[in-house]
Amino acid sequence: MFWLLFYDVVEDYVARRAPLRDAHFSLLRAALERGELVLAGALADPVDGAVLVFRGDDASVAEDFVAADPYVQAGLVTAWRVRPWTVVAGDEALLG
Repeated sequence: MFWLLFYDVVEDYVARRAPLRDAHFSLLRAALERGELVLAGALADPVDGAVLVFRGDDASVAEDFVAADPYVQAGLVTAWRVRPWTVVAGDEALLG
């Protein structure tokens, strides 16, 4: 099952994330290596959020990421939410 993690971020997110990027990227790499993270990136024009795609049995795979994310801990993320995602087309789709 796939899970979408949505982040809403502070207005000056781009400037404030710089000192935390290495730690955030380390967390991303670890999730990728475990096979939990599929894709991740910031929204653009404007940069007002981010979307991360996780694979796992339940939402805890994304929730655990949030709990450890330096962006969240430092207050750059103002709100977050996890939604289940049913993929119907693409390499990972479960077409019948």
